[in-house]
Amino acid sequence: MTSLLDRAIAALSPERALRRAQARKVLAYYEAARPDKLRKQRKAVGSGDAEVLRAGSNLREQARHLEQNHDLARGALQCLVANVVGPHGIGIEPQPRNSAGEIDDDMAAQILGLWRDWCEKPEVTWSVDWAGLQRQVCRSWLRDGECLAQILEGPVPLLDHGTRVPLSLEAIEADHLPWDFNSQSPSITAGVERNGWGRPVAYHVYKTHPGDAGLSGFLTMASDVKRVAASRMLHIKLADRIRQARGVSIFAAVLGRLDDIKDYEESERIAAKVAASMAAFIRKGSPDFYDANPDGEPRDLRFRPGMIFDDLLPGEEIGLIDSNRPNPQLEDFRAGQLRAVASGIGTTFSSLSKRYDGTYSAQRQELVEGWGLYGVMTSEFIAQFVRPVYQRFISTAIASRQITVPAGINPDTLNDALYLGPQMPWIDPAKEANAWETLEANGHASGPEIIRKRGMNPMDVLEQESRWRRLAEEKGVNLALGQQAQPTNSTAPALALARKA
Repeated sequence: MTSLLDRAIAALSPERALRRAQARKVLAYYEAARPDKLRKQRKAVGSGDAEVLRAGSNLREQARHLEQNHDLARGALQCLVANVVGPHGIGIEPQPRNSAGEIDDDMAAQILGLWRDWCEKPEVTWSVDWAGLQRQVCRSWLRDGECLAQILEGPVPLLDHGTRVPLSLEAIEADHLPWDFNSQSPSITAGVERNGWGRPVAYHVYKTHPGDAGLSGFLTMASDVKRVAASRMLHIKLADRIRQARGVSIFAAVLGRLDDIKDYEESERIAAKVAASMAAFIRKGSPDFYDANPDGEPRDLRFRPGMIFDDLLPGEEIGLIDSNRPNPQLEDFRAGQLRAVASGIGTTFSSLSKRYDGTYSAQRQELVEGWGLYGVMTSEFIAQFVRPVYQRFISTAIASRQITVPAGINPDTLNDALYLGPQMPWIDPAKEANAWETLEANGHASGPEIIRKRGMNPMDVLEQESRWRRLAEEKGVNLALGQQAQPTNSTAPALALARKA
């Protein structure tokens, strides 16, 4: 039905009236966009940078507080780091190729030897190895939403790299990147300087951590900011929006829920503790009995196991307190909230709640879906941090003449590598091994692929197996699979695969 206002607009501006009619039709198809008293219709307006700048450091500080004071938040972060990076870090298997396109094993071995030496002291403080540094960076990346790492190569004043390849990393927390450092010319957003295409060209960072201002007695000033070229800085961030300059904590959408769970559990614990301290009361009869104590002094009735009340006054009786604590509905309510938290941060409910029940099929389905999410985060972490570090390692090793490139090696493939993240664990080793053995026997999977799925390096496994068999032969022990007594039924494939790997 056309309103009087619509007819007036149509008379003055037919084009505008047409746009109003088209918009009304669109709203008819999307009920959620219709104005309604029953819907709050909260909206996120502005660009990705505007949204993040409004939140500022608030989200990061809340996430850090929960990690420090809430066991669930700390456990969730530990679970994510363990499944994204793993106990041994992201493994790297060099894949340099010759002019024929085949992997050159000698060149790969030379690179791998230098890489393992570098992994012992990859950063300037020498406090952690490469796997430990990855875990620290990943933890900051997920909790704070971003992390920085400055690349230092070649001779650097007062810096001892400590490795044959002169390359070191300086891990930097996101606090060093000031939120209020903005400019239009050059284009700087929250400390990130970008060109006209939105590509970072430099980072403006504090020389010292702004949180140390109270320790040093000096305030962090704008003059304490230095400009670092993007070619020497890695910025690992969780970005939800396109061309977003700064990252957002992975806990951003669940901070309120985690805080509510913490408060609710604390209230239930206090209620249960108070209830456990209240056992019984004395019910008096007629008010005339209130002064019936002949001694006129307060009585002290101490509870003990198996006691019998034989000193009640006339008209008194013992009443027991039923506190209904602990709340029997607490576990179900908590489980429902944890499912929502697990969905919001990308971990599995079983890992977050530490409840491992259900059938094999249900556990495997949860594991498969969970590892799909972990795989996405692992891929992002490799692309933003691990791969750039390895590529810079190769170029530095060549520049410092630590790598000798023989003739016949394709130089474009020197930094080619396989990046091996954590692999999905086996729920039932016998079933998993049987499946992989069937795939290998039918040509649908290779031995190296199976070994990588177990998080191991095929060349390392081959060397270990070769050495083990040589030592066994020297001791007169026959390890030939065909001559050993074969186990029965379904354990045979699993053990056979275990021997291969």
